[in-house]
Amino acid sequence: MKSAMLGSDISGAEVTNVSRQGFWLLLGDEELFVPFKEFPWFADAPIGKLMHVELPQPHHLYWPELDVDLDVKSIRNPAAFPLMAHT
Repeated sequence: MKSAMLGSDISGAEVTNVSRQGFWLLLGDEELFVPFKEFPWFADAPIGKLMHVELPQPHHLYWPELDVDLDVKSIRNPAAFPLMAHT
């Protein structure tokens, strides 16, 4: 029997909390903090679009409504991935 939250088993990624400083992203049993200072593409995003995250590959995150792609490594170590785009 399918759960009431369709797609929840498929995505593998879930935004669990949002604050003024950033948001928490659950990947399996690992929770990562995504600070807006390091990831400015999300700072002004509507909550609904921020919550719609996909995990098309084990280390690749995609927010289709924001057209943002991120490697999970860039969240774990943002200093190793300098910003390449301006907001």
